[in-house]
Amino acid sequence: MNQPWLLLTLVGADRPGIVAHVTRVLFGVGAELGETAMMRLGNQFAIMMMVRGAGNPEEVAGLLESTRADFGLKLHVDEIDAALHQHREPDVSVIVHSADRSGIVADVTAALLEAGMNILDLRSDVGGSTDKPIYIMQIDGESSQGIEPIEQCVARFADQGLTVRVTPLETMRG
Repeated sequence: MNQPWLLLTLVGADRPGIVAHVTRVLFGVGAELGETAMMRLGNQFAIMMMVRGAGNPEEVAGLLESTRADFGLKLHVDEIDAALHQHREPDVSVIVHSADRSGIVADVTAALLEAGMNILDLRSDVGGSTDKPIYIMQIDGESSQGIEPIEQCVARFADQGLTVRVTPLETMRG
């Protein structure tokens, strides 16, 4: 019987070697990796990783305890329904630029939901300078009602000083 998939999350201050240490421990016990996302956010590093074959959540947490402690990480492990091989390709990309202010993500994502967009990936960053920060966000997703409702829905943000560009994406399949 196959062991269930687990979702492993690790977060902590960015330091060289986090990924190498975590994956080496998992490889050492014969674990299988599914989909993963690993990224630097500010000065923090975050890992989200699907893992199977390393034990139950408590056993996996135990395997990684030394790495967690050495790197000062926060660790969380949950059993999940993995649904592998069901990758969904985005057909629309929305890019937002604005002077930084509270509520941009909430406002824009609510408008996209209203327009029938399912968000598959959202990345944001703050650029500019300390006295004039600029918020930049890229959202990729699926448009269940087409591009037009999305364009109409986000047009209202121009009055709020947001620049929003909606671009249809063509996905090549081979």
